[in-house]
Amino acid sequence: MRVAIQTLGTRGDVQPYVALALELVRRGHEVQIAAPVQFETMIRGRGIAFGALPGQFLELMDTPEGKAAIAGGRGFSAGFKLLKHVRPLMRDLLDAEWAAVKAFAPDAVIYHPKSIAAPHMAEALGCPFILASPLPGFTPTAAFPSPMLPFASLGPLNRVSHALAIKAPGFLFGKLIREWRETWVGLHGPRTSVGAPSGTLYAYSPQVVPVPPDWGRDVLVSGYWFLDSEDWRPDEALAAFLDAGEPPIYVGFGSMPGLDPQRFTAMVIEALAKVGKRGLLATGGGALGSESTSAKVHIFTGAPHDKLLPRVGATVHHGGAGTTAASLRAGKPAAICPFFGDQPFWARRIVELGAGPPTLDRKTLSAESLAAAIAAMDDPQMRDRAAALGAAIRQEDAVTAAAEFIERRVLGRTA
Repeated sequence: MRVAIQTLGTRGDVQPYVALALELVRRGHEVQIAAPVQFETMIRGRGIAFGALPGQFLELMDTPEGKAAIAGGRGFSAGFKLLKHVRPLMRDLLDAEWAAVKAFAPDAVIYHPKSIAAPHMAEALGCPFILASPLPGFTPTAAFPSPMLPFASLGPLNRVSHALAIKAPGFLFGKLIREWRETWVGLHGPRTSVGAPSGTLYAYSPQVVPVPPDWGRDVLVSGYWFLDSEDWRPDEALAAFLDAGEPPIYVGFGSMPGLDPQRFTAMVIEALAKVGKRGLLATGGGALGSESTSAKVHIFTGAPHDKLLPRVGATVHHGGAGTTAASLRAGKPAAICPFFGDQPFWARRIVELGAGPPTLDRKTLSAESLAAAIAAMDDPQMRDRAAALGAAIRQEDAVTAAAEFIERRVLGRTA
């Protein structure tokens, strides 16, 4: 079977799909991943065919407009603020996606929800498609509201909130999609039932978000798709720091940019000093700066979470799906300071699971509030809960479950 995987976004939106692709290849399938050009080396380096998509969306996050939108936004409001910059880029993206998937001629399309035109492409090619998402929100349920909304519950409106969120891309980009369908793909009128989805995959653990009882057999919550690094070793300076004392607090904000990285870094270092903790600060996308005079703080660009996080005491991060998953698997308590998108949702889940202190508000964050959150992660019950979650997640064979689901839904193959 030839499987085209379409994904967009930051590293956390790409890396899990590489893990899935490797499992599909191991099972004898041919796979292509279409993703932003920034991830070409990561994908091709693992022997997977690659379709290059424009990198302007990732670059937008690091512009003054992108930084300001993320700094001033909550939840998905940052995305709305950037719409005027996103819309002009959409046509080139759609053309590149279509060129990649058409040239590969797949038997099935697996797509990230940000790849909003993937179902149309599958319809044009006459092949089945499966939505594969790192977060819930694309299958209506009464159990919880859409993660795109900043609410823990909407009661009887929970199911409606999912339906509205699912329709949101049509409201925002409907005209563009319709014109593109007709001009480039040769499809006229609304998408027909020929392209009905063959199933929905969720790449997170049911230990973290339990499977709602109102979901059917066409939905699978498989567990997290982890892409582990095989050969990484810490450099001499990092290794020496890790060995020099008690496990440090990991502080990292992934691909998130920063308006004033050095001020933010100084606040983190002050917070660590207040509670007498050592700190390991990952500069990542630029939220943190690269300067420190404290011997109890080591600043570095980043390292594979699967190798690094088991060696830390606790984590402070932005609540990205990938970082949240890695911290949970390592069994570490997490204090989450969300920036935008689905990050507030994961922050709420960590608190509700008892695996972290109350969510930090980035707009009012101070050395005192951060120090209190770090100190709270010494609580024995919180540490035990995080450790138990980690043990359960490490038992999941998620990519195998996901691959078998794809084979079942596309090929009718039974396990």
